[in-house]
Amino acid sequence: MTGHRVFAPDHLRRVATTIVEAGGSEPAESQVVADHLVLANLSGHDSHGVGMLPAYVRNLKAELLFPNRTPELATDHGSILVFDGCRGYGQAVGKMAMQQAIDRAKASGLVLMTLRNTHHLGRIGTYGEQAVAEGLVSMHFVNVADHNPYVAPFRGAEARFSTNPICLAMPSTDSQPQVILDMATSKIAAGKVRVAFNAGVEVPPGSLIDADGQPTNDPGVLHREGGSLLPFGEHKGYGLSIFAELLGGMLSGGGTIQPGNPRSGSIINCMLVLLFDPRRLVEHDWMSAELEAYVDYVKSAKATNADEPVLVPGDPERLAREARADGIAVDEESWDQILAAGEALGVERSALEG
Repeated sequence: MTGHRVFAPDHLRRVATTIVEAGGSEPAESQVVADHLVLANLSGHDSHGVGMLPAYVRNLKAELLFPNRTPELATDHGSILVFDGCRGYGQAVGKMAMQQAIDRAKASGLVLMTLRNTHHLGRIGTYGEQAVAEGLVSMHFVNVADHNPYVAPFRGAEARFSTNPICLAMPSTDSQPQVILDMATSKIAAGKVRVAFNAGVEVPPGSLIDADGQPTNDPGVLHREGGSLLPFGEHKGYGLSIFAELLGGMLSGGGTIQPGNPRSGSIINCMLVLLFDPRRLVEHDWMSAELEAYVDYVKSAKATNADEPVLVPGDPERLAREARADGIAVDEESWDQILAAGEALGVERSALEG
């Protein structure tokens, strides 16, 4: 296991902003990307945090990611919006497309939005949080393409799709925080394998298979020919991943990961989002009371471990943000890769270390 360093969140924001801006982004875009990445770290999702910067720099230099893009509205049918992300930074393009969809949903009550051809969107829960902050319920189905697959189907020993995240988000009440389910349909996110590999630790059992289809805890297997992640919940996670591919990839017009579509070695996300105003369905005060009563009931269950009480979706992220508010740990290998990414864009290591 390698060592690690602990950084203040503001330090990591400055590092991310500096690197993204050195890659050609305007200050506003650099700030959006940096805030998104560091919030992922704060939320306990290091797989989608500042450790993604080296991949972004590689794609910038390969002209597979383009700074300062805005989402192009390809179709507007009132309650149906289709955007093209133009291979821009997903964190920035996604935020802009979501805001347009949110504004439309607040006016009309219901919007179906798709976003295609955008670089890595990052932590999908961020867009759920964006929706519930405006009082809306949201559902997100995302596929991941433009590279070789690395998740095997149920009963399969070869990869055929990616981590294909799903997010479901419910607004908060006066006493109950927002409920947000944000998950990969693989047992763990691919980025968590990268983090484990860099840190020199194993992944949880049931996460990976080797080229022969045999279980392994070695994160290095994903860097070697034939290793694959597994879907969570066997056929159940696999089935959800199929629909993330069809809803997010196919119905957005961006395409699935099938080999007839490009595989340039980048990270391209396509997303289908359903947004609606719950006040158009039920009386708001009743809904708030029902949500609070339901969550209270769920959490009243006796815990199997007294030190690990029952949680609801969104609680792990809130707890992580409290625990990491004063410092975020980054393993030495990941930190060195981030510094090297900055160097590749002309940023001195000393400018990022201080």
